[in-house]
Amino acid sequence: MMDLLGFTVANEISRSRARSAMPDAPRVPGRPRRRHRGQVRRATARTLHRLADRLEPCGPQAG
Repeated sequence: MMDLLGFTVANEISRSRARSAMPDAPRVPGRPRRRHRGQVRRATARTLHRLADRLEPCGPQAG
């Protein structure tokens, strides 16, 4: 009896996964995009530029 139940459940799961690849399958919305990514990139770039200038200064201040 349990073998029949396990087969039925496994069969239904595999069918639902196979149906999810069909063109008319329902769509699941993606996670919302993060807006702070640009701010983090700018802060990281600013920090890296400051570090690079301390390690190896260039330009008119280098002399």
